[in-house]
Amino acid sequence: MSMFDRRTAKVLLTILAFALALAIVYIARTVFIVFAFAILFAYLIDPIVRFLQRHSLFFKNLRGPHILEAYLGLLILIAVAIHGMDPGFFRQAGRLIRGFPALSEQISTGEIATKIGDKYGWTEAQQLRLKSFLVQHRERIHGLLENGQRIIPTAIGSLVLIPILGLFFLNDGAILADSVIQLFSTRENVEELRSFAGELNVMFQHYIRAKVILAGLSLVFCSVATFLLGFPHALAIGVLAGVLEFIPVAGWMISATTIVTIGALTHSHWIWMAALLGLWRMLMDYFISPRVVGHELEIHPLLAIFTVMVGGAVGGIVGIYLSVPIVATLRVVYRRFVVAQ
Repeated sequence: MSMFDRRTAKVLLTILAFALALAIVYIARTVFIVFAFAILFAYLIDPIVRFLQRHSLFFKNLRGPHILEAYLGLLILIAVAIHGMDPGFFRQAGRLIRGFPALSEQISTGEIATKIGDKYGWTEAQQLRLKSFLVQHRERIHGLLENGQRIIPTAIGSLVLIPILGLFFLNDGAILADSVIQLFSTRENVEELRSFAGELNVMFQHYIRAKVILAGLSLVFCSVATFLLGFPHALAIGVLAGVLEFIPVAGWMISATTIVTIGALTHSHWIWMAALLGLWRMLMDYFISPRVVGHELEIHPLLAIFTVMVGGAVGGIVGIYLSVPIVATLRVVYRRFVVAQ
């Protein structure tokens, strides 16, 4: 008599295969995260590609030329926005990267306060306050700079890799999806899996549309607010805030820090702007974003807030960004394979 019957052995093998798949996903989580962001980036660019393909006089049956047009247009838009905010940004960025160790030392010792003060006409009292703050928090600042020096190369590499992978998904995404369906389907369920893939495709389109709406709202708010408060390059600042809105948590922190710093250095009304940014963030996180995302994905706003909070607790910034699409995917799976049975 065998120890396990066939049914028990099948269940155990299924559990073992599922555990093995989870282990692989955990070990290679960085790769999966990069691919997930590449897919979302492809969904972001896809409407532009389809628009260009629809209204083009040439190559209407080819996606490749229009994908290149969309990529070039995006790069030009980013370059124009950066140049509009700071014409010497790229030159200064190169000098900053080369002189990062010396800059780190100047920040730790507080000497950077004197340089900033001399450049922007600060009083001696303002320079002393900044220098005192930097010296008092020297250890924490030094730790942050060291972490940044380790993380930045990886982040830059991912930012370069994601658009490249997105290009392949844009060009061959439909073929790849159909190949996966053919690999895991049988003759009886192939049409059902194709229908399921179509639902997922629509869900991701709605999610990206929600993110674009939120980015547009941030662009308009920051542009108008900075213009009314006398900030230079208000439109470029708004574009920066809109682009960074796609990055959860860190994006709005970077944009808020940049805007407030620009206001302080240019003697604009930065305190009022800081207060407005705080109010705007609360409205976005607890009122606007849950309703926009919930409406697009047919998820209750309270569930959207709960999902984002759980995602942040489990996976940090990546968890915040991917939590809503994952829950929306599980919802599609549940409706398709559980409720429909």
